[in-house]
Amino acid sequence: MTVRVIQLNRLMRMDDSRTAAAGAFPVLSLVALLVAILVFAGCTPTVKWPGAGTGEPNGPALPQAPQAPAQIRKAELLAEINHKFENPEAHLELGQLYHAEGLWSQAEYHYKVALGFDPVYWDAQAAMVKIMIDSGNAAEAKVQAGNYMNEVASSAQRSVRLGQGFQKQKMNEYALACYKQALRLAPDSASVNKQIGYYYLSVGDKPNAKDYLSRSFRLNPYQPDVAEELGKLGVEIRAPRKTPEGATKPDKIVQPSGQETKTTK
Repeated sequence: MTVRVIQLNRLMRMDDSRTAAAGAFPVLSLVALLVAILVFAGCTPTVKWPGAGTGEPNGPALPQAPQAPAQIRKAELLAEINHKFENPEAHLELGQLYHAEGLWSQAEYHYKVALGFDPVYWDAQAAMVKIMIDSGNAAEAKVQAGNYMNEVASSAQRSVRLGQGFQKQKMNEYALACYKQALRLAPDSASVNKQIGYYYLSVGDKPNAKDYLSRSFRLNPYQPDVAEELGKLGVEIRAPRKTPEGATKPDKIVQPSGQETKTTK
């Protein structure tokens, strides 16, 4: 390129006979000079992403992966616990999330905290037994389950509630043991027989379900939900249209959903 510039300068010193064309040479010289500068200086354009030079990462931002519902719920529960540590329900639920992830120590810690604030929190007791089983301590779990059952051995209602806790954890053997304990305490309780009937329905044992629901209905024929289930099981019954005046109200300990209702004493 330098040689080209020298040649152009020589052309500019040519004879005056070419004066008419000489006016074009300064322009050509300037263009040639600019070309030479660009060649030697480099003319490769630099591409900058938005945000370059501003402290932002060069290039478009990568999309953030959405958080899983369990992670979102964990953050919410931690915030609740931070606001009010004495919250057994939040500790139990958080423990169950850790439990589902196989984080035994974290789950056990929150179960123990929940029981520390509410020693008769039956759902947390059942969760403690469950984590012992899942972490490979079945023998210890059996002992602990027996201890919890002994604590409610004098109350049919509490035995049912503990059984419901075990049933939620899918520990059916312990759940049924609690229900049978309640039945020994209150054999003529329509609600206890009803609970056992619904338990057998949940595990697909229709003959036993029919037996206990029929017994519950005989003890208290004013149960339209039990009448409906018996009808589905092929039992022909006739439910009374209204409760006779002065009739005893049913001793509602539990509902099929596992929710506790008022109990007559």
